[in-house]
Amino acid sequence: MDEKLKKLEAHRARMLAGGGPKRVAAQHERGKGTARERIDALLDPHSFQETDVFVEHRSVELGMDEVEAPGEGVVTGFGTVEGRTVCVFAQDFTVIGGSLGEMHAAKITKAMDNAIRMGVPLIGINDSGGARIQEGIDALRGYGDIFFRNVKASGVIPQISVIMGPCAGGAVYSPALTDFTFMTDKIANMFITGPQVIKAVTGEDVTGEALGGATVHSATSGVSSFMYPDEASTLAGIRRLLSFLPQNNIEDAPLRDVGDSPSRSDQGLVTLMPDKPNKPYDVRDVITKIFDGAPGEAGDFMEVQSMYAMNIVVGFARLEGRSVGIIANQPKVMAGVLDINASDKAAHFIRFCDSFNIPIVTLTDTSGYLPGVGQEHGGVIRHGAKLLYAYSEATVPKLTVITRKAYGGAYIAMCSRHLGADMVYAWPTAEIAVMGPEGAANIIFKKEIEEAADPAAARAAKIEEYKEAFANPYKAARRGYVDDVIDPAETRPRLAAALRMLAGKREAQSPRKHGNMPV
Repeated sequence: MDEKLKKLEAHRARMLAGGGPKRVAAQHERGKGTARERIDALLDPHSFQETDVFVEHRSVELGMDEVEAPGEGVVTGFGTVEGRTVCVFAQDFTVIGGSLGEMHAAKITKAMDNAIRMGVPLIGINDSGGARIQEGIDALRGYGDIFFRNVKASGVIPQISVIMGPCAGGAVYSPALTDFTFMTDKIANMFITGPQVIKAVTGEDVTGEALGGATVHSATSGVSSFMYPDEASTLAGIRRLLSFLPQNNIEDAPLRDVGDSPSRSDQGLVTLMPDKPNKPYDVRDVITKIFDGAPGEAGDFMEVQSMYAMNIVVGFARLEGRSVGIIANQPKVMAGVLDINASDKAAHFIRFCDSFNIPIVTLTDTSGYLPGVGQEHGGVIRHGAKLLYAYSEATVPKLTVITRKAYGGAYIAMCSRHLGADMVYAWPTAEIAVMGPEGAANIIFKKEIEEAADPAAARAAKIEEYKEAFANPYKAARRGYVDDVIDPAETRPRLAAALRMLAGKREAQSPRKHGNMPV
């Protein structure tokens, strides 16, 4: 037995060495950790249990019979984050550039199957040169097997992709199919076709960073959910995100009491709203005053896609210890109007929250949809409909607070009572109408203004008349579309009470295979 144990240890040591000291050193020189170093930094200390350590490829084409690939270039297994089980895989760039072949993919899909069976989050750390060319169709099949499972797991377990190196070609579609994508700045990049191919086909000169770096995907394409400056902060961000999420679609997110009383009011919300309706403010200041924070600290808010479509803000917070998803118009950017990108961003986030039993709180302050030829030709009708669809489809508790402007179709789209909001509150500053007072006065009273002795004075008077009649929350409250007009300082206790009331919400759906969302 001793001899066999020695052989086992020698064999295991060879597998754990990855690509060897030279390649590990090269990885470190680039500011990158190895696959196992990353997993150890992500998971609770000593909790990682590695699986399939001894898996090897069986390819013999193009000299692969002479190539040793310890662990097949990917590390898989399970462990815990804050005591809660997760499944994880991390591609090992030190072994054949982390390229994906038949057995590499088999290890990943086995980890995915385990995560689905156990009902635990799946975290995939990507750092790969792409498909292993020598394995041809077997490598392509591997990608297909992974994509298939991404879709099967969608809405069943949280799926998180982490890009900590190159991710090119077909490999990018697995992160695109998952719920959240983390990227490490200056290290990660993602693209379908790389700079060399683009140069050959289109003649464009572009670097990998400019083509598909973390900043590009965080601010321009919207592919990345979170960007961090280094690997340590990226992995810490994943741990923080998991604290807001349930293990699967039949559980609730963990409660976390930070000692913030649900009955706490905040007079700062009264003074935060500008006197002038066109003056901007940062809606994140509203969010951090309403939701849970440690005593003496601002509320804990984890914003998602903070650099993309910044005219709308989405993210996670807690109310009375319970995770909630926040969707809020951002008056500080483009006056908080809705557009193509904002609609896509919010719709995706709403559907995630609904899949995983996370209540939705909407803060409304928008004058409508962004006008323009570019928006219309870009399909703002179709993209805007995604937001309507997502809210209407969601069956989790839905709470809405109209803080200021709620005009036209955007009033409806931002989780109005008509899209199934369970409770709708409005601040006294709310303006709920078909359109803004200035535009409405120009249309309704056009003839009277033109015929007046002093058109400017007549127009001003008609604007005030319209405001008095429509640009306030009371008309909607009289119809029951707004449940109550509240003191802004009391927003937190009112939302907390509503969320407690809705804790047992059940909503039956008509039998169907699935709806047809306007994608």
